[in-house]
Amino acid sequence: MDNYPFFLSRRLLLMGFMTGLFSFFSRSETVNAASNSGDKTWLLSNAEWRKRLSNEAYNVLRDEGTERPFTSALNTEKRAGTYHCAGCDLPLFSSETKFDSGTGWPSFWKPLPNSIETKVDFKLIVPRTEYHCSRCGGHQGHVFDDGPRPTGKRYCNNGVALSFKPGN
Repeated sequence: MDNYPFFLSRRLLLMGFMTGLFSFFSRSETVNAASNSGDKTWLLSNAEWRKRLSNEAYNVLRDEGTERPFTSALNTEKRAGTYHCAGCDLPLFSSETKFDSGTGWPSFWKPLPNSIETKVDFKLIVPRTEYHCSRCGGHQGHVFDDGPRPTGKRYCNNGVALSFKPGN
């Protein structure tokens, strides 16, 4: 009986680790929401994406990587405007929903309608909600439940996965 909590903890840790490994190694070579949305314009090969994107942007958008915190100039962007997917230029967030989360990545409390798709990610063993551009499937970041009102959400975005267009 004394070993039960330890045994249970080890089992859950092992199950989480194995799920994370399975998730990592079983993902497809290219994530493409375009195949689901019917928009074939953005069904590009990895070679085509590599030509379009910088190495850093490719790592984040196509390989679901994460940029180092506090490295994006978009962290301090304060102008009115719209944040677009760096892969396909789809508008994702309004500057009106941007806030300083202190995490080192541009953060928003609400995406624009129909701009993102989500999936569960087990890469850090515990489940997280990952989100992608709904048009090209480019990985943007993760959404957490510790954001400000009115949604309580924090869409933590990789700056290299975004471009900013000033104006309304």
